[in-house]
Amino acid sequence: MSKSIQAVVTRPNARWWLAATAGLAFAATGAIQAAKAQDTIKVGILHSLSGTMAISETTLKDTMLFLIDEQNKKGGLLGKKLEAVVVDPASNWPLFAEKARELISKDKVAAVFGCWTVQYEGEESERNVFYTGAAPNQQAIPAVDYLMKDEKVKRWVLAGTDYVYPRTTNKILEAYLKAKGVAAEDIMLNYTPFGHSDWQTIVADIKKFGSAGKKTAVVSTINGDANVPFYKELGNQGVKATDIPVVAFSVGEEELAGLDTKPLLGHLAAWNYFQSIKSAGNDAFIAKWKAYTKNQKRVTNDPMEAHVIGFDMWVKAVEKVKSTDPDKVIDALPGITAPNLTGGTSTMLPNHHITKPVFIGEIRPDGQFDVVWKTPGLVPGDAWSDFLPGSKDLEADWVKLKCGNYNNVTKKCGGQAS
Repeated sequence: MSKSIQAVVTRPNARWWLAATAGLAFAATGAIQAAKAQDTIKVGILHSLSGTMAISETTLKDTMLFLIDEQNKKGGLLGKKLEAVVVDPASNWPLFAEKARELISKDKVAAVFGCWTVQYEGEESERNVFYTGAAPNQQAIPAVDYLMKDEKVKRWVLAGTDYVYPRTTNKILEAYLKAKGVAAEDIMLNYTPFGHSDWQTIVADIKKFGSAGKKTAVVSTINGDANVPFYKELGNQGVKATDIPVVAFSVGEEELAGLDTKPLLGHLAAWNYFQSIKSAGNDAFIAKWKAYTKNQKRVTNDPMEAHVIGFDMWVKAVEKVKSTDPDKVIDALPGITAPNLTGGTSTMLPNHHITKPVFIGEIRPDGQFDVVWKTPGLVPGDAWSDFLPGSKDLEADWVKLKCGNYNNVTKKCGGQAS
């Protein structure tokens, strides 16, 4: 694996930059030497403020500004103030790479926080990247398990936006469902472009697929503002949660804020955080957030919590090594813990993923969620899926193995160790 994050963002598919939302990345050591003499520590914020993903990512930019402001009120970091450097990759994959390079090489930021979505497809582990969003085993797999066991679902619609996260996640889910005995004819796949707006035919097809006499559910990896017309069309065609429940991995409080939720009551979302969960830490965070935004209607959501955890861990690692030097901070992060907002404690693992609880929530009339199911404890994030032939033998461990894709059969690392 390359030491420089530039090597990640220049890959053709720019995979991480759209996938590991609320992720944390570092430049190579040499890229920030010039920053050491500066009066501030610069922090890059890489979120779409325009385009189809702005509906979900703008609030994450605001979250980072809030967290930086809170840290500066405490005296900053290492005796210096933190300075946010905000860019807009505009929901454009190549532009994410370009803006990330600018943050690292031109602006000399110490770390980059950014991307969507909070969930991502897994299937990677880079030394310079820390994945604070949910891996498939922390969101998609538990959601399917819930639908199977609690809702007795037998037929499955896997509907997603046409890019790497939905396609890879659905590849994992398809393999998982078949391993559980689901027949191929009981799985329907559908992909639509970013910003898709005409859902009439697709929703009609979903209704027809669900009329075969078997309990049917939609597992949605639809991202961005396409969710608004999708959910409206569900309401228009009378698709109720009691008939065909939809469980979403990219719809939370922020996305529901602009919708009439009455036709959507009972539909589901799988996340690692909901605003409605009661805990002292969550109550305090919500109060501070509303005060910072000067808007009592501003909601909180799961991607925001991922930034809260990731930022806390980064600060602790910097304080531990008394430096923003990337190599030192990268080595210090595994094992660092941070309180999550639902009452537990998350840990950064050697595979650069974190531990998270998983919750299933039902949509309420006010756009919030009632938790109907949760894991008994924290779930460690898997970098590599146990259900894909090319991945099940791989392990990521940057502490002992110094490798992001170590093959336990061949006993070899698939790439350079650093």
